[in-house]
Amino acid sequence: MSERGLIRRSSLHGFDKTIELLTIAIEKGGMRLAAKIDHSAAARAAGLSLRGTVVLIFGNAQAGTPLMLRNQEVGIDLPLKILVWDNAEGMAHVSYNAPAWIAERHGLVGMKAMLAVLERALAEVVEGVASPDGAECPPS
Repeated sequence: MSERGLIRRSSLHGFDKTIELLTIAIEKGGMRLAAKIDHSAAARAAGLSLRGTVVLIFGNAQAGTPLMLRNQEVGIDLPLKILVWDNAEGMAHVSYNAPAWIAERHGLVGMKAMLAVLERALAEVVEGVASPDGAECPPS
């Protein structure tokens, strides 16, 4: 985890395939894809150029609601988000907020079991696309 609370992983697949596999893993993991925000498409619509940049927003109320019952402001970080992005070399990567960082940010003490559920869920979603050694990729 970086000092900014981000976890970054290199994808084993291209940009579009990474998004496809993450979407499947989200649904298979019992979560609901709430939104897909395509920043690169928005940039094109504005006459600008941006490498592939998509945010997948997803979650499960059973996991997120207990955190918001403790501190409603955690809702700014929920549902969970995964950013899929292409670097200058055309390699796809995934980035997401570390649950421990979210907990620290919102003072969620005594919620280790629930945070472990979030960490496991994110790890399982990313597992099918990230580098097998789990090594973090360098920041963009």
